[in-house]
Amino acid sequence: MSELSTKPYLIRAIYEWCADCSFTPYLSVKVDQNTRVPLEYVKNGEIVLSMSQQATRNLTIGNDMIQFSARFNGVSREIAVPIYAVQSIFSRENGRGVFFEAESSTEQPRARAPVVATAPTLQSVSVTTAAASPANTTMAMDEETPPPDKPKAPPRGKLRVIK
Repeated sequence: MSELSTKPYLIRAIYEWCADCSFTPYLSVKVDQNTRVPLEYVKNGEIVLSMSQQATRNLTIGNDMIQFSARFNGVSREIAVPIYAVQSIFSRENGRGVFFEAESSTEQPRARAPVVATAPTLQSVSVTTAAASPANTTMAMDEETPPPDKPKAPPRGKLRVIK
C-alpha cells in the first residue's frame, strides 16, 4: 500500500483552525507552469493568497490540488494551485501556521505511486518571522524568539489580501 503525503492534510487542518478562530488563512505559493494564478500579482515567483471564506468561492482542498474562485481587482478568476507548490499556510492575524520545505513538480509522485513523506520540523518562531518568511520549514505554535540563524522578516505590507 502506498503512503500518502501529510501535506494536504496539514493544509486542511490549519485552514479549519483559522476558520474556527475567525482568523484569515493565507496561502504562500511558489508559482510555476502548473500553477494557475493571476500573473500580474506574482512577485519573485511567489504569490500570497487569502483563502478566507469571504475571499473565495467553491474552495476545494484536494490531495493533489487546491482550487477556488477569487476576485482580483473586481474580476473573478479561477485559481488552481498544486499541493507541491504550497510553501505555507498561516494566519494573517498572528502568523501561526505550517511552513513546508520547497518542492518542485519533478519531486511529486504520480498518482498511486509511493510517497516518501517527511515529518515537519517543529520549532518555535516569532510571529513576525512566521508571517513574513514562508520559506521556513517550521510549524509556529508558540510566540518565542526564533534561533539566530533565521532571516529577518520583510515588512508585512508585502502580503496582498484578495477579495
